[in-house]
Amino acid sequence: FHPELTGRENIFLNGAMLGFSKRQMQQKFASIVEFSELAAFIDAPLRTYSTGMTARLGFAIASDAHPDILIIDEALSVGDEAFQKKCLARMSEFSARGVTLFYVTHALDTLHTICPHSLWLHGGRIRYAGPTREAIAAYRRSLEIGEDRSLVDTQERQMQIGRGVSEKSIGE
Repeated sequence: FHPELTGRENIFLNGAMLGFSKRQMQQKFASIVEFSELAAFIDAPLRTYSTGMTARLGFAIASDAHPDILIIDEALSVGDEAFQKKCLARMSEFSARGVTLFYVTHALDTLHTICPHSLWLHGGRIRYAGPTREAIAAYRRSLEIGEDRSLVDTQERQMQIGRGVSEKSIGE
């Protein structure tokens, strides 16, 4: 997005970057504005938009393009709950149509309603790939194990200190 351009101008600019003609974007314009719920602000410069308003516009443009692949990176973490539900419903429609969704999120409770399969990345590596419910369970188990491991380390350190091993020698 360009902050000095209006919402309207940014819709046409982004449409051009997505490969749509001006005529195609004129046909899409009303549905994009309606979905974004930004009609009252569409002719204001983007620099006057809140983060949530900008995210609304971005999601409305991207999702109106009817993509084969849709990448969403925490975009739904901003904005009000009603708009988030509206976006989740659209993503569910895409999923039902076979659109590939790359949805980066920490909102695990809604993930299984959108994506039947998930990929969990940690430290740049794939930790799990498979059904979403199992991916979530594996992720949550790892959090529990991580907490348990630090607890075990603390207990071992305390036992060594109790046997006359100093804190300094443990870390060396």
